[in-house]
Amino acid sequence: MHPRQILDRYGITPKQSLGQNFLYDEGLLGRIVAAAELSPGDAVLEVGPGLGALTRQLAQVAGRVVAVELDDRLLPVLRYELSPFSHVAIVHADILSFDPAAWFDAPFVVVANVPYYITGAILRHLLEGRPRPRRLVLTVQREVAERLAATPPKMSLLAVSVQYYGSVKVAGAVKAGAFWPRPEVDSAVIRVDVEERFLSREAGEQESRGNEEAFFRVVRAGFSQKRKQLKNNLRRLGLSDEVIAAALGEAGIDGRRRAETLTVEEWEQLTQRLENKV
Repeated sequence: MHPRQILDRYGITPKQSLGQNFLYDEGLLGRIVAAAELSPGDAVLEVGPGLGALTRQLAQVAGRVVAVELDDRLLPVLRYELSPFSHVAIVHADILSFDPAAWFDAPFVVVANVPYYITGAILRHLLEGRPRPRRLVLTVQREVAERLAATPPKMSLLAVSVQYYGSVKVAGAVKAGAFWPRPEVDSAVIRVDVEERFLSREAGEQESRGNEEAFFRVVRAGFSQKRKQLKNNLRRLGLSDEVIAAALGEAGIDGRRRAETLTVEEWEQLTQRLENKV
């Protein structure tokens, strides 16, 4: 059934403030689920299930689905549409305050059509949480997908922040006409595969957190002002020019370069030289 018909039945109109554009092409939804490579043993987190179209397909292949919806008007729709699936939990919550540890005790998979305006915030929240997702398959604005999958010299703070945790690839295109209401821009499906080192529960957890915090302090400083050379932006860390120059030299990085030209590996090398100083 078309989203308009379902919403009319419940007397609901889409909220632009929540970025509500409902994806309803069954073939496309199937391709999104296929990109997640789910098995019956997988636990899945879906962000913003909306009217449950994607949730139904996830429920047919995953062992458990936790669907987090902010709009309380949609809860009756979801409860009715998903009533045949006892292994689907509908949670009324803001994903940015959602605690994965309350629902998952091991790495999980995220599959979602996320609102454009909070894509970056959702990624940060989930990737920095515990436990972490081992894979994320998200439908996002095409421009955001391209930024996430960028390579030097077109890196951004967002790209580094996500690629630090794992590999990013664009898994498919989604035309604006696949949604209702129709958005102004096309979308794309991205897949993020998180590296195993971020998924283990080893004794070095506290050290791991410290490494991550230092990494992001250095990266944020590096991207603090566009078009400025890296050595100048790193002064925001409160370090002397001599310390910065020494760290850059040890990492084999020319301080005259700009932040968007560095690889994630170079940022990690630089952080290792500065970690005890920031």
